[in-house]
Formats: sequence, structure tokens, C-alpha cells
Amino acid sequence: MTSNVSILPDKAKTLEPEVQTATTLTLTLLDSFNVEQQRQENRKALDAIGGIDALVKLVGVNTHTGLTKAQVESLRAKFGLNVFPEAPLDSFFTLLIEALSDTTELILIAAATVSTIINTLQDPQRGWVDGTAIFIAVFLVANISAANDYAKQLQFRKLEESSQESDRCSVLREGTIERIHPRDVVVGDILVLQAGEMVPADAIMLDTFNVLSNESSLTGEPDDLKKNRNGDCFLLSSCLITEGEDCKALAIGIGTHSQWGKIKANLVTESVNTPLQDKLEIMAATIGKIGLCFSVATFIVLVISIWARDGGEDPVPAVIAAFIIAVTIVVVSIPEGLPLAVTIALAFSTQKIQADNCLIRVLAACETMGNATNICSDKTGTLTENRMTVVEGFFGDTVYDQDEFARGAMNEDVRRVIVEQVSLNRNAYLVYKDKDGNPLNRPLIIGNKTEGALMLMIQKWGFDYEKVHSELWHEDTDRIFSFNSAKKRSTCVTLRSNGVRVYVKGASEWVLKDCTKLLTKTGQVAALTDEKRAQVERCILAMAENALRTLVLAHRDFSSASEMPANWRDAPPDHEDLVLDCIVGIIDPLRDDVKEAVRVAQAAGVTVRMVTGDNLATACAIARQCGILTPQGLAVEGPTFRKMAPKDVDGILPRLQVLARSSPDDKYLLVTRLNGHGIPDGRAAWEEKFKNRMDTEGLTWDADRDRFLPGYREEWEETRPEGGQVVGVTGDGTNDAPALKAADVGLAMGITGTKVAQSAADVIILDDRFSSIVKAISWGRCVFDSIRKFLQFQLTVNVVALFLVFIGALAGFEPPLNAVQLLWVNLIMDSMGALALGTEEPHPSLLKRKPYKRAASLVSRPMLRNILIQAAFQLTLLLILLFVGADYFGVPTHGSNCYDFRLKPGHSNSARWSLLTGQKTTDPTVGPLVGCSEYRRLCGSDGTPCLEAQHEYWHSGVAQSFSFDDLNNFETDCLLCNDPDLRHYTIIFNAFIFCQVFNEFTARNLNDEVNPFEGILHNHVHIGVTIFTVGAQILLVEVGGVFIQTNPLTWVQWLVTIALGFIGVPVGMAMRFVPASEDPESFFDNAKIAEEHERHQHDEEDAVEKKKRLLEQQQAQPSPHVELVERR
Repeated sequence: MTSNVSILPDKAKTLEPEVQTATTLTLTLLDSFNVEQQRQENRKALDAIGGIDALVKLVGVNTHTGLTKAQVESLRAKFGLNVFPEAPLDSFFTLLIEALSDTTELILIAAATVSTIINTLQDPQRGWVDGTAIFIAVFLVANISAANDYAKQLQFRKLEESSQESDRCSVLREGTIERIHPRDVVVGDILVLQAGEMVPADAIMLDTFNVLSNESSLTGEPDDLKKNRNGDCFLLSSCLITEGEDCKALAIGIGTHSQWGKIKANLVTESVNTPLQDKLEIMAATIGKIGLCFSVATFIVLVISIWARDGGEDPVPAVIAAFIIAVTIVVVSIPEGLPLAVTIALAFSTQKIQADNCLIRVLAACETMGNATNICSDKTGTLTENRMTVVEGFFGDTVYDQDEFARGAMNEDVRRVIVEQVSLNRNAYLVYKDKDGNPLNRPLIIGNKTEGALMLMIQKWGFDYEKVHSELWHEDTDRIFSFNSAKKRSTCVTLRSNGVRVYVKGASEWVLKDCTKLLTKTGQVAALTDEKRAQVERCILAMAENALRTLVLAHRDFSSASEMPANWRDAPPDHEDLVLDCIVGIIDPLRDDVKEAVRVAQAAGVTVRMVTGDNLATACAIARQCGILTPQGLAVEGPTFRKMAPKDVDGILPRLQVLARSSPDDKYLLVTRLNGHGIPDGRAAWEEKFKNRMDTEGLTWDADRDRFLPGYREEWEETRPEGGQVVGVTGDGTNDAPALKAADVGLAMGITGTKVAQSAADVIILDDRFSSIVKAISWGRCVFDSIRKFLQFQLTVNVVALFLVFIGALAGFEPPLNAVQLLWVNLIMDSMGALALGTEEPHPSLLKRKPYKRAASLVSRPMLRNILIQAAFQLTLLLILLFVGADYFGVPTHGSNCYDFRLKPGHSNSARWSLLTGQKTTDPTVGPLVGCSEYRRLCGSDGTPCLEAQHEYWHSGVAQSFSFDDLNNFETDCLLCNDPDLRHYTIIFNAFIFCQVFNEFTARNLNDEVNPFEGILHNHVHIGVTIFTVGAQILLVEVGGVFIQTNPLTWVQWLVTIALGFIGVPVGMAMRFVPASEDPESFFDNAKIAEEHERHQHDEEDAVEKKKRLLEQQQAQPSPHVELVERR
């Protein structure tokens, strides 16, 4: 096997003798004429082995029937699968290092390290505990963060694989065209490619006619390149066929040996934030700054209290502990969980939404779709079933209604002309069996569904389109021109025994105007008189009003090829002197769910517009059936729309509901005028866009900038101070790509969409249904609401934690929550909260509100009400527990009791206290003295009860008593607490955590919804998070000990603290009755815009009318006052 290094021209020459004598197909041979960026050298290398025919013979494939099953298996075993290398995932260890590299985490680790060293030096037995606990907590949080990131990678890799699972390509095997997954393509396969499809493997064209291929994604070449057998015959994998008929190509490079595979092996892509993630990161930074202020203030208060309590004696350990608390406050206050919540919500929704037939290609599209204000939808296949059937028409100067057409009483000569056109002038074909080889109930149409309807029509007449094609088609001379959106037709030029015939098929109005003759009922050609033309137009209108799509089939004959225009291969003579053969009326039934889907979308504040190539009557008839076209709505034809001035377009946009006879460029202009994408920014951009028309028509910026679409940025923004609409656009054709790219969310069809359209889109609608688009809107709104729920939850926790620690420090208490406990709170807020609230499923109420504006605040008025009331309740509860909770629960105040004392290392044996004065002294004359060692003798390791107990002693023959607690600074100088009584702060910690556990439920409601448990049983993730949090809390409290700074609680204390936390639920339900409504200005209201625009138009009309009356008065009876007005 040779390497994949490019072969230079001189090296290629040295290989020629070896290649020329090659008798077997090898990778070395295939690689020799498949070198990247060397078209000419590759052609020379191919010719050196005898050209395409020699290669075909070497492969052993029959180009008319394709490979046999045995050949497929043999070639797959020899050359492998057509699979590409994937960029490696970041390892868990890499993600862990990234998580531990966060600045605040590093500061916390550094502070914990210093604390551990100093405290261990002072107390070798126990000084390492606090620092080690912080290390463990930080490491645990980092591991969970890394696990989340790793799981996210796996989720998106799975999504990527599932998005590729529906890919299909066509190959010719054993005489039958099969639809297979691209990975099943083998070297030697005969590929069958259509316009709009992606090339699944490097291949060599076998046909002599031209196709156009866009290789910009691979080579950077912006222009479409001509490909044919005799010239540049190389088609490259991952590139797109943009124009051309069905072409056959021989696969020569697959997988890592294709040019795309070689590039992809070195391809590394970095994730990019979504707009919502960017907005949340800004908010997170702001919240972090507020937390930093609290942190600094808390640190200052703690240091002051240390000095006040200890008199500045040995302050270093206490100051370090205060610094750790301060840094931990920063860690807690910075809501890293906000971007994580977006990621979790998007990952969850993109998986779920796929079950609703929406495949998310661009992650940001899911959130953007939620606030879409406009959907510009195609008709065919999206609103309709795309099951085209010819049901009536005008054939050979005779109108056939549906009953007559079904009987099939038609002249054979007329029928033969139609059969020939349908068989030749097409890019579609029929597949009769599924992937398992079982017959289909209805043949599967691959390609244009309208062409498929015609093919099914002639099949019903008893004709085999493939047989007719093989009898009449001359591959060397005949030519097919794919559908031209500018001329609204497709054309076929074919050589006949008595001359040349040009077959034309296209939009009724466009083709009919070019017809001068018609086919009579006997198959003869007669003049198309004005009277007959009027009859034909009435026939078209009647079918259109019955919601039938009409199509004209026509032809033109030349007596010889010499009569054809010289440039007919580039511009076929299909636009004049045509003979009208027939007009077909094609029914495409509405999808059964489309009316309800349109109604729901409109109720959600989304303006639905139909953009179709059908004529105005057909478009309006179907739009009315769907509920899109209302009595107040407007329907405009594309040719009229594209000639309108930007100001005039803005005048009709609020009521424009149908754009008929539209071209892809019309769709693009509509989208850009709605959302502002692609609008020229200024003079230079405008002149660049209109460069050709400036040269040919003399347009100028000064005279014409306000006359032509799409306008320019300044005038567009003048009328839209709050920005443009959020537009979703559907598309299935290659020419829809610009509009899909310009849209905020491009929605390509999964069944009928070309690869070009799908590559340009953000979302692929797998079932082509409009109702799936509405589901995408629902999921997008669900993502947005999930983030707001998490934000509501986290801000509540932040406010409570920051104020609790700060007020506690200000009141002279030790911090009510220590560093390890705060890190656990941080874990609950970030990872656990994001999981619980980021995995909600859509509720029907989401589609009963209007979309939010782009600049709408993430925190709404009801959210602010909920945050403040819930935070006020929690803070009040916890401060009560801080100040009087010890008495209520019958436990000592924090720091006032110790279960087990030990002598402080390095205590001075010479230190003595006078039992008479209680002061430290070395003077034996002031009465009996005791030292640190007496405590060990009298109390052993007993705790506070022994410290406070009265101990008897004799002085001057009199029995007296003393307490070690009465001796000044005895405990501070002599004793260290081995086992402090932490029940007071443990109760506070437990109550705080359960406040958050229940707050996760109340945070599920953003507005005035009272029941926080509605639908909770369907959210298994939330239930799992709650169980995990409660279970972990039990372990932390009961066995955390000195690491977590907790003591086990009694079952009564557990029940009471859980009950105190649960009070947050009724508080959360009650606070929904406090009046608070969302700002109406945060919603996008198209109805209101339409009303304001209509009122503005009326005002302008009134002003014009008043001016007109004033001028009439001036002319009829001039007055000094009028003259003054005129002078002004």
C-alpha cells in the first residue's frame, strides 16, 4: 500500500511504466491518478493505463448493469468500507485537567495548600484535615464537571452518527438502481448521481455530457466546475452535483483513500458557543463580579472579627481560613452551571426532538427556533403530502375531467408524444423494491416528485419509461437541461430520424406564453388562436382554483441539427414557437395535520407565509385550505414582488401571506427583508451587489438605492429599531440554499431535500411535515424556558448563600457554611440543578404565548418576584436558625461545646493560672496554681462538660472549687478540640440543602403556575437528581465528620430540617398569587406591528388628503393665510 502523500508530476512519470504494465487493481494504481489538487496530472496518469475503458476492464464491471453481489463482497474485502476517520474525543483525563485549571479553583487549591502546611505545622495530628477536605471537594467537583463534559461529547458524537444514518445514495448493481448508505459503496461501484446530490466517493465520470460540480468545500474553488468523460472526469467525495441529468460514475476512492477522507483524518473542529450561551456567559460574569464584592466584604469582616476575638494573636491560620471562605464564595457565586445548563438542555432536546422528526445540524438552531416570528414554508411536501398524482388535464385540444381521465379515452398519437417527453425529459426514476428486496405498494420516486407523477401516469397507460428511453435516447448527441428556475422549465434535446425535437416541461403561465401551436385531438399540429389560448387559460385557472398544480408539456421540431442555434448546448431553443402538447392537473393532498399545525403556530404568534412556485390561483386555494391565507392577508406574485421598492415591500410585509410564482431569489429577498441578513451595509456593499446592473442598466447609489430590493442597512434599521424578525425558512432544492443560509433557521426537507439544501440548513425535517416544524418551535421554547428555570433556581441559591455567610460574619459568628459545604452547594447548583431543570419536556402552554424579542431580558418580572420572595423566605429561616436555632433544637451554640479535648501541641508546662484570681501567673504567692497538664489529670480527654465543671481543691485547710472555664484564656492556650459539637451548624447546613432540594421543584414554574409537581413523574432525570442529592446529603451529614464539619443528627432533627425546607413549596405556591406579569414589550407581536403599520398608512393617507384639500382651497380662493403657508 502506498502512502497518501501527493505525487508530484515528475514522480508520476516515473510510475508510468509500472502503471502501464499493471494487470490488477491495487490501491497504488488507484492512488496514482487520484492525487489532490492535480487534475491534469491525474488525467495523464489515467490515460497512461489506457484511459477509462481500460480502468473499467481492470475493475471488471459492466457499466450497463453494475457490479454483481459477488463482486461487491470481493471488492469490499479488498478495499474496505467507505467510512471516514472521526476526530478523536478529548479524554476524561484531559477534561479533568481543564476543569482543575479554572482560575478560582487554582486559587482555592493554593489557599488550601497553604492552610494545610501551616495548620499541620501547628497541629501535626489534625491540622491536615480541613485542607484535605477542600482538596477532596474540589477534586470531586472537577470530576463531575469532567464527566458532564465527556458525556456531552458522547451525546453529540451519537447525534452526528444518527444524522448520517439517513443518508442514501444510488448505485447500479445487477441491472437495478439501488438506494444504499454511502458507507456501503465499494471501489468499482457505478454511482448514479443527480443534481443536488453529494458525491459519496471519489469517482470518474462515465458519461460524455456535462454536469456541474461544486468543489468549494474540498478545494476552495468557488465556481462550479464542468465535468465530463472526455475532460475533467474526476468527481470528488463530499462535493455536490449542482446541475446535470442522471450521470454514471465509477467509484475509485473510498474512505481514507478518498480526497475527503485524507482531509478529514486531520480535521479538528472546535465547539462554538450558541447565542444563548454567549448571553449567559455575560450574565455569569456579572453575577461573578457581584459575588466577588461579597467575597471581599466577607473577608474584611472575618479578619476584623478575628482581630477582635483573638487580639491579633497568631492570626495567620484564621486569616487563611477566612481567605478560603472568601475564595469559595467566589466559586459559588460564579454560575458556571449556566453555560452547562444550556449544553445539557440543548443536548437533551436535540435527542428528544429527533423522535419528533427534526434533526438538528447546528446546535444554536434549537434555541433560535423557539423565538421564531416567521415561517416561510414551501407548499409541496411540507404542507402537502408530496404524493403527486395526475387526475385531469388538457390533452390534444381536449379537456379531460377526473372521470374522463380515469377512463383513459385518448388518441394514441397524442399519448405517444406525451409518453416520449415524460420518458426522456426527466431526472427522476422509480424504485419498486425496498432495501430488503420486497416489492413496494407504491413505487418510490427518487428525484422530482412532479416528474414521478408523470412517470406513474404513463406507467398506468401501459408504457415502460425505461424501455422508451433506451429506444429513443442517443447518449452521444442528446442532452437534458435540468429545471431552470429563471425560465421555470426543464428541457430535453433529442435527435430523431427526421430531425431534432426539443421537449419542454414547466410552469403553465411561463411555457404557455411561448406556445404558438397546439397538438390536436388527432395528433396533428394546429395554430394556437387567441380564442383557443383563452380557453386553455380558463382550463388552467379552473384546475388551479381546485388546488391542482398545473404543468405544461410542449415541444418544438427542427428538420435538421443545422437549423438549431449554434449555442444550443448552453442555451436550448425552448422559449419560442412551441407546440402545446398537454396541460396536466396534479393533485397533491394536504397533509392531515397541517391545518391544526398552522393554527397552533399562528396562536403562538408565528406568522406563517407560503412561498411557492405555483401560480397565484393554486397557491391561494391551498393557502386558504391550510388556514394560511386569511381575509385580511395578501397574496403577491414573485415577478411583482421582486420589482417593488423596499419601502413598498415593508408596506405589505405585515399582511403578506402568500408569495406565488416565486423564484429562489424571491424567497431570498423576502427573508433578507424580514431579518436583515444579507442587507448591504453601505454604499460599497450595495454597489458590489448591483455591479452588473450598474454596468448594464446604469444604476447608481444616489438615484436608485431606495428603488431596489433588498435595500441597504441604514434605511432598513430606521424602520426596525429593535431589530428584524426571527425567520425560519423551508427548502428542498439546490437553489434554495441562499435563502436557507440567510434565514435565522434554515429547515431542509429530509425526504425530498437535495444534499445542497441539507448542507445549507440548520435543521433537517426528516418527515417533511409542517407539523414537525411546529414541534421544533415548541422544543426551542422549552430550551429557553429550561435555562430560565435554572437561572431562577441558581440566583435564589446565590442570594441566600452570599447573604447568609456575610450576615453571619457581620454578626460575629463563624461562617455558617464552611468551604467544603459551599463547594457541595456549588455542585448542587451547577451540575445537579442543570440536569434537573435542563431536561424538562415541552408543555402545550409554550405555544400559547408570543415569541420573545432578541433583546428580551433573561430574567422576567415574575422570575424576579419568585427569586426575591423565595430568597427572602430561605434567608429569614436560616438566620433564625443561626441566632436562635440552637436553643430551639436544644443543642449548644456553634463553637461553645466540644466532645473531646486534647492538649495543644507545644503547650508550655510553665504556664500557670492562679485559682484565686483566674489569671495566668508565675508567682506562687498568689495562691494555688494549675497548669495545662492538670486538665489531663483531672479530665482526661473529656470535653466541654469537664471544662465547665467545678473541681474541688484545698486551700488553707478549706475545701474550695474552681472551673477551668473560669481561667482566663485557658482553653485557648492549652486545649485543642478533637471532636467539636457541630450540631447547630449541621442543622443550618441541612435546612439550607433541603431548601434547595424543594426549590428545584418550585423553580420548574416561571410564571403563575401554582403546582410545582405537575408532570414531575415524566422527568426521570429530575427524580434521579433529587434522590442522588438527598442520598449524598445523608452521607455527608452522618459520616462526613471532621471533613465536612458535620455531626450526625437525630431522626427528629432530620424530620424538622426537611420540614423546614419543604415550607419553601407552599411559599413558592403562594408567591404566584403576588401580581407580576411579563413586560409586553419583551414579546414580538406581529399583529400589533401590522396594526401600527396600517395606522401609519392611514395617517399618511390622511395627510395626503388634507394637503390635497388645502391645495384645492388655495386654487379656489387664495387668502393671505394660504399665501403665508405657501411661502413657508
